[in-house]
Amino acid sequence: MFARIAIAVFFAALLALLPGGARAEGVELAQLSARRVDDGLALSFTTRFELSRPAEDALHKGVPLYFVAEATVLRSRWYWRDARIARNDRTWRLSWQPLTRQYRVSSGGLHQSFPTLDEALDVLRGYSAWRIAEAKDIDDSGGYYLEFSYKLDVTQLPRPMQIGLQSGFALSIEQTRAFAADFTLK
Repeated sequence: MFARIAIAVFFAALLALLPGGARAEGVELAQLSARRVDDGLALSFTTRFELSRPAEDALHKGVPLYFVAEATVLRSRWYWRDARIARNDRTWRLSWQPLTRQYRVSSGGLHQSFPTLDEALDVLRGYSAWRIAEAKDIDDSGGYYLEFSYKLDVTQLPRPMQIGLQSGFALSIEQTRAFAADFTLK
């Protein structure tokens, strides 16, 4: 009898530790494509994700959220480590403007405001024609591959929030894909 109660308490504690809503915890990569253009190599991607309740609450309390996409083009070498041909990243800042009651997405020196969170997230969920490598860096010899990652960058959150970081901020995906001879992704 005591063993059954102990097992039940153990499993109840284990269930309490599991985060709820697996869809809110991750990012799904819906589309990732590359093509060779006149001035280099262009990448397009589309993701699917929803902000968790803790991330949305932090946003409404004035904490900006940073999303980062990173792309690295590498050439395979049999005799040494793979050669990094190009590395490029793009950062978006999502913030809540309480005075105007709008969400603001910033990237570099460009800013755009949106009346709803869904509209702001739509901008953050994808990007097209992002030039990740220059034409002089790639040749037709083959053997290239792409390392791609997209994440909610928790290192840019305020330090006190990083100490007791909740699981609701874990939004990330990483993928490695080989290029075909025409520099489309396999």
